[in-house]
Amino acid sequence: MTKKIFKSIMFVCALVLAVGLAAVMGILYSNFDGQMRKELSKEAAYLAYGVEQQGVDYLKNIKDKSARITYIDQDGTVLFDNEADVSEMKNHSDRTEFQKAEKYGAGESSRYSDTLSEKTIYYALRLKDGTVLRVSGTQDSVLALVENLIFSLCGLLCLMLILSGIMASAISKRIVKPINELDLESPEENQIYEELSPLLSKIHRQNREIQNQLELAKQQQEEFALITENMQEGLIVIDKYTMILSANSSAWNLFHMDRVCQGESVYCLDREEEFRHAIEQVLSGEHMELVLKLNGSDIQLIANPVIRDKKTEGAVVLLVNVTEKLERESLRREFSANVSHELKTPLTSISGFAEIMQGGLVKCEDIPQFAGRIYKESQRLLQLVEDVIQISQLDEEKTSYTWEPVDVYQVCKNAFESLKEKAKRLNVHLYICGEYMKMEAVRTLLEEAVYNVCDNAIKYNRNDGSVSVFLTQTAQEIQIVVKDTGVGIPKEDQDRVFERFYRVDKSHSKEIGGTGLGLSIVKHAVGALKGSVILRSEEGNGTEICMKFPKVHKE
Repeated sequence: MTKKIFKSIMFVCALVLAVGLAAVMGILYSNFDGQMRKELSKEAAYLAYGVEQQGVDYLKNIKDKSARITYIDQDGTVLFDNEADVSEMKNHSDRTEFQKAEKYGAGESSRYSDTLSEKTIYYALRLKDGTVLRVSGTQDSVLALVENLIFSLCGLLCLMLILSGIMASAISKRIVKPINELDLESPEENQIYEELSPLLSKIHRQNREIQNQLELAKQQQEEFALITENMQEGLIVIDKYTMILSANSSAWNLFHMDRVCQGESVYCLDREEEFRHAIEQVLSGEHMELVLKLNGSDIQLIANPVIRDKKTEGAVVLLVNVTEKLERESLRREFSANVSHELKTPLTSISGFAEIMQGGLVKCEDIPQFAGRIYKESQRLLQLVEDVIQISQLDEEKTSYTWEPVDVYQVCKNAFESLKEKAKRLNVHLYICGEYMKMEAVRTLLEEAVYNVCDNAIKYNRNDGSVSVFLTQTAQEIQIVVKDTGVGIPKEDQDRVFERFYRVDKSHSKEIGGTGLGLSIVKHAVGALKGSVILRSEEGNGTEICMKFPKVHKE
């Protein structure tokens, strides 16, 4: 601030000096010009008297040549000139000063010489006989005057600037000193410049606001600590260098740590490769979820990066003990698999006997009706068992699959061949649009996924509707889009159609048939193939299911 004030004062001083100097030079030059004009008019008057008394001889006897004297006849012919040969001089009737003297009795004019940087002033006086006497003198121009005085002026200017600098420095320090001594802790108690009062009042208000915000932040921090300390889940906050910034007691308990490791690397909690890989991935900006085995317990780790200005600044790690949940899930899967296997054999037998009864081996009037029901229900239950088994196998994720190049177009064509009779019965037209393409996949899973989607599209279609399969590919992925013209799915049900046994319209479930597991199998199968499923539907305007698969799989 001192420098700024100093520079401002010096700038003003320099400007005032320059303007003042220019004004003084202008005033002096103007005074010199006026003085010279007066002297020329006086000299012309003295000479005119002598000429009128003695004629041209008077002029010839004048030895002083400080001023140029020219005597001009009435027609402009030069009769005498003390500096030039009159025989070589031109007629002066066109000269301004001559014309003014002829008209008004006296006249003057000035002419500049750029080469000599001089100004010549002419004063003409008409005599009684009509002749004109002209006197002229030269004067330096402003530029020439400045050039003559340049060294003196520069010396004077430098001296004045030095004095101005000394005074400006002292003044600026004196102005800034009270500001540097301000007590910003109590700004309103300072008694200095009146102009600073609004600023000091604002600082005082800001101090109060900052104090209130600090107290509020401290209160929120205490509340946050209270909440996190009472969480059953472990919570750890780390920076981008893996250092622990904050953690609750549940986190220490899950890792069986006796002391708090805050300020140390998070790797001090678990040095296993799986845990280290998860931390590295989340600090690279990826969301991570996995289950860790810690001291005989299953701990689910959910980690999210903390991103600021597109850079990862750290991560938040949530740890949940899911041992009991996984045990219950394991028991449920085991139960589903056991029940399915136990029911499959008797239900297959029921189906066989129903076919025999339908053939007429019992009473003719009763057999077709009851046998048809038994057969239909047994087939439905058999399909349910098969679907439950398949779901269980997909849930286990322990089945060893064989990955191989699969012709996607042929898979879709085979699915339509299998569903051709059903589509004909329901009057639904089938179309495949796309090109020949191959992908690395598990053939059975891909066939199951495509078959179930197409089966649903036919089953929930309208009369004279259509099911179209569109096959497209890019450099990164392959898309199988199945689009139908059916009843569509209400918006509120679209997020749940992939759940097991979920039906949009339960009142028509028996009419349409199926187990309610088709789309759930699709979701699991596509997931096992490292793909994703996207559903788009509008009630009354059909449904579109898009299955996307990456072209390269890493096992």
